[in-house]
Amino acid sequence: MLLASLILFSIITLLVIRYRAEDHSQYDKPQASLVISEDKVSPQHNDVVDLLKQYHRHSSLDVKKARIHMEEFFKRKIESVTFTPINIDGLPAEWVIAEGADPKKRLLYIHGGAFRIGSPKSHRYITSELSRLAGISVLAIDYRMQPEFKTIDCHMDVRKAYKWIIENGPDKVEVCEYFFVAGDSAGGNLSLSVVAWARDQSLRPVDGVIAMAPLTDSTMGAASWKTNQHSDPFLGPSMGRLILLPRFLIALIMRLPIGRPVNDPEVSPLLGRLSGLPKTLIQVSQDEMLFDDSQRYANKAIAAGNDLTLQVWPKMVHIFQAFGPELPEANDALRRISKFIENCTEQARP
Repeated sequence: MLLASLILFSIITLLVIRYRAEDHSQYDKPQASLVISEDKVSPQHNDVVDLLKQYHRHSSLDVKKARIHMEEFFKRKIESVTFTPINIDGLPAEWVIAEGADPKKRLLYIHGGAFRIGSPKSHRYITSELSRLAGISVLAIDYRMQPEFKTIDCHMDVRKAYKWIIENGPDKVEVCEYFFVAGDSAGGNLSLSVVAWARDQSLRPVDGVIAMAPLTDSTMGAASWKTNQHSDPFLGPSMGRLILLPRFLIALIMRLPIGRPVNDPEVSPLLGRLSGLPKTLIQVSQDEMLFDDSQRYANKAIAAGNDLTLQVWPKMVHIFQAFGPELPEANDALRRISKFIENCTEQARP
């Protein structure tokens, strides 16, 4: 009995050491100021919270049904925008082109959905509004996901798209004058990871990267994973049980579907080298479970000398940008992203 206990203790100790991450709590401060005060939050936000309650009531553990459910939930009537399906060496994608969008000005968009659900269709409101507001041609990719594939396969697909979009545009336009990457949640993780990879590979850097409530630390070590569980009506109901587990057990459980240790900088960009990165915009809500992931990444990146802007809203649900046009804060956030793209373009212009 004693021997068994010692063996179990040794295994747990080895797992803790293997999957632990450096403490990043020093980057919890300073906290960015809010872009609006809490008393200015629109009443439409309560409607979004009610919609999410309905969404979770009809959610399914069947991943194929869950993917269809998300696409239907975020379906919007979109006018004056074309959606053209393409295939990038086996990777499905679509060009999202609003009237007047510049084919030489491109944005690679990477959807969120916990690496399991989501698609270019579920995120068409975001991609079409970015194309319209920023006058940019958006390439939205349908990367491989769990459980059929591993998270690292998501990263491989994003890297393929990154290299492809530099030399390929809509209407066979090859020249790319301005280049951006954007993503939300899991897509934000992939966005921040791919620009660090491009830096290390000496590829053409983007002129700017946008991450909406990105997952930056797959070890789930930040406090807001637990403190914001009940204030996050999107992630809270689905992630609440997982975060109650010991961190070493979470790391062990997630090792197989991720395909890398959770503390590998490939899947946890916060834990990597953050110097020499492109101009970055991060948007997040103070009440999200992923708030600390954004705050810590922002403070660490700024300390490393990067040009990064963190915009924080009060109360908003996870990826509130997808809930337009009914939600005023969603439209405001997308306009701010458009302004960021415009500023980066002006600074990059010869």
